[in-house]
Amino acid sequence: MKMEDIRKMSRDEKIKKLTELENELLRIRTLVRSGGAIENPGMVKAIRKDIARLKLALGEEDFKV
Repeated sequence: MKMEDIRKMSRDEKIKKLTELENELLRIRTLVRSGGAIENPGMVKAIRKDIARLKLALGEEDFKV
């Protein structure tokens, strides 16, 4: 997900997407800790980066005057 796309989203869409990604990350981490293997290990890193981008965009909205 790119910052351009995230900035175009409404605040509600960003919060919804953030919740979805956090739940997905939790599911993947639970799967790994229980002994399972994920198909794409790089997916964890990508999800973490998307979460950070969403949080950054939400923080930017709060500080706009």
